[in-house]
Amino acid sequence: MDWGTELWDQFEVLERHTQWGLDLLDRYVKFVKERTEVEQAYAKQLRSLVKKYLPKRPAKDDPESKFSQQQSFVQILQEVNDFAGQRELVAENLSVRVCLELAKYSQEMKHERKMHFQEGRRAQQQLESGFKQLENSKRKFERDCREAEKAAQTAERLDQDINATKADVEKAKQQAHLRSHMAEESKNEYAAQLQRFNRDQAHFYFSQMPQIFDKLQDMDERRATHLGAGYGLLSEAELQVVPIIAKCLEGMKVAADAVDAKNDSQVLIELHKSGFARPGDVEFEDFSQPMNRVPSDSSLGTPSDGRPELRGPGRSRAKRWPFSKKNKPRPPPFSPLGGPLPSALPNGPPSPRSGLDPLAILSEISKSVKPRLASFRSLRGSRGTVVTEDFSHLPPEQQRKRLQQQLEERSRELQKELDQREALKKMKDVYEKTPQMGDPASLEPRITETLNNIERLKLEVQKYEAWLAEAESRVLSNRGDSLGRHTRPPDPPASAPPDSSNSNNRSQDNKESSEEPLSEEGQDAPIYTEFDEDFEEEPASPIGHCVAIYHFEGSSEGTISMAEGEDLSLMEEDKGDGWTRVRRKQGGEGYVPTSYLRVTLN
Repeated sequence: MDWGTELWDQFEVLERHTQWGLDLLDRYVKFVKERTEVEQAYAKQLRSLVKKYLPKRPAKDDPESKFSQQQSFVQILQEVNDFAGQRELVAENLSVRVCLELAKYSQEMKHERKMHFQEGRRAQQQLESGFKQLENSKRKFERDCREAEKAAQTAERLDQDINATKADVEKAKQQAHLRSHMAEESKNEYAAQLQRFNRDQAHFYFSQMPQIFDKLQDMDERRATHLGAGYGLLSEAELQVVPIIAKCLEGMKVAADAVDAKNDSQVLIELHKSGFARPGDVEFEDFSQPMNRVPSDSSLGTPSDGRPELRGPGRSRAKRWPFSKKNKPRPPPFSPLGGPLPSALPNGPPSPRSGLDPLAILSEISKSVKPRLASFRSLRGSRGTVVTEDFSHLPPEQQRKRLQQQLEERSRELQKELDQREALKKMKDVYEKTPQMGDPASLEPRITETLNNIERLKLEVQKYEAWLAEAESRVLSNRGDSLGRHTRPPDPPASAPPDSSNSNNRSQDNKESSEEPLSEEGQDAPIYTEFDEDFEEEPASPIGHCVAIYHFEGSSEGTISMAEGEDLSLMEEDKGDGWTRVRRKQGGEGYVPTSYLRVTLN
């Protein structure tokens, strides 16, 4: 997985992350430099310095603490604070081998990062210039069509006027013919400009910007690796002069080796992946259809039924620009007579209620809805977004993760209440058999409260399951659209596949634990049901089907191989670990990477 594919709409996030990495490198260099001065003075100053550079926010509230680079840096600070003592002989080695080399490397990384972002902004300016040219040609086409229509109406009115002279009629017809010809030329120019812009936009989103993002990823991983080597130099300098504290220094070495550039890249993807699909091409908006009122050799055609085809401008407004300013909320189009425009307007004649000319309605639409380019901020949402219970304000991928977390929390609470209900029932039975131990009626309020909690949690679990299913379907649809445009298969999940031998039992256990009846009889019934030992469970039926997008070997235990384009039966959905259980038509069942499939549920 790379930034150019997974973080195509996170330009600002990458800019902040790369800047944060360079700041971390500079902070580390500054830390070592100041440490050499403190070690020459006193060990107490060393402890205060470590305290100065410790993160101010708790680890659970700081997203940067998820990166191995930050975790290693914090671990090193803790080790430094443990062996504060004689540091004078270490100061010279740290000053030469760490401060000078990392400061020089930091300047090189800053220069390389500046070049990459300048290249991205140049590409942004070129696409923005192309879009402005497209808008200008479209407005010119619209204006020429309106003028041609007006000239045609004037010629028709003079032709029917008995008081008009023949010269005036001929002059009006020539003017109408000229305007119609100009509108035809504007149409051709607009179509050519639209084709050119769509080609430039596709090159921008699928080739130019992904290459820049991949270069930034390579640069950031090299910087992280170099920073990890710098952490190692710190421990080596200590080991040369202080063998007594070798245990503490070994911990620092382990922290330095724990820097994983690839894992940090994956963490960044997991934190900020939106799940949106890339925008499609801009549709052609034909303003020339109402010109069919004056027949001529150069007039524009209309549909066979003679009705002008009007297209609402909202259909071609796709999110295509990642660097523009935030969009303001776009008001709905209103008709000139007041009230919203009829829903049948995009593909039919104007509503009889309006009583206006179709071109006039189209003009009103163009005035009310201004063409604007969407930004990546609009894909992510703004800071003032209202937080909803179903997390619909988040991008699809983040919404799915938050819903999965909420569902797991509700499931744990539900299981806890179920266990508490069983415990109360057993205690009540004991009280009924031995009254001297307690009054059974005293447990009724707690049992009632537990039953109410169970019913409430079941409803919440069902609600979150429905939201999660909807979010997963949206993520799968976006993933299928994005995978259709890629030629390179994604990386399999880093985690091992689940044990396929226990998958059926696990699915059955989950099903039994989640299907709790809500009636009083069902609540009093025992949770577990005993089965005969000779009972043979029927094989599970597929819950959908899927198609293999890429070839997969299936060499590890629990996995199964599949060929590209092979049809498979879906036996179990992805539980969040990146693996999906499938069954082949020829026989055989196992796990394959979810990202290698295009899934369709029954």
